[in-house]
Amino acid sequence: MARIEIELPEKFSFQTEIAVRVSDLNYGNHVGNDSILTLMQEARTLFYRAMGFESEVKLEGSIGQIVSDAAIVYKAESFLGDTLKIAIAVGDLNKFGFDLYYRIINKASHKEVAHGKTGIVCFDYSKRKIASIPEKLGEKLKAL
Repeated sequence: MARIEIELPEKFSFQTEIAVRVSDLNYGNHVGNDSILTLMQEARTLFYRAMGFESEVKLEGSIGQIVSDAAIVYKAESFLGDTLKIAIAVGDLNKFGFDLYYRIINKASHKEVAHGKTGIVCFDYSKRKIASIPEKLGEKLKAL
C-alpha cells in the first residue's frame, strides 16, 4: 500500500510549544489523529499572530484564509503532559495561497511525532470567494 510522504523544507521560520491536554487524547490514551490537525491549527494561529495578524480569518479587511487540503504523517505516540515543539515553514507561495509545513517533535524525547502540510487559500469572507493574498501577508511570507 502506498503511503503519504511529506518532504519537509530545510528551513522552518516559526516555532512554538504546545502542551498535550487531556482533550487531545483518544481511547488509546495517546494523542488522537484528529488532535494532531487541531494542534497544527493552534500553531498556525500563533504563527499568524507572531506576524502581527489578529487571526486566520482577519488578515486584511474581510480577507482571511481557508485550508484547502491537509496531510499528516504520524511518526510516534504522544501522551498527556508532553510538550510538543511545532515548527512551521512556508512553501509554494502563489497569487492565491501557499503551503504550510509542520514538524512536530516531542520536546523531552526529541522524537518526531508527526509531519504535516496544509494548503492555504486566501478567502474573502464578505464575497464568499477566493481572493488574492493580501499585500502585507505576501511581503511577510516572502521575507521568511
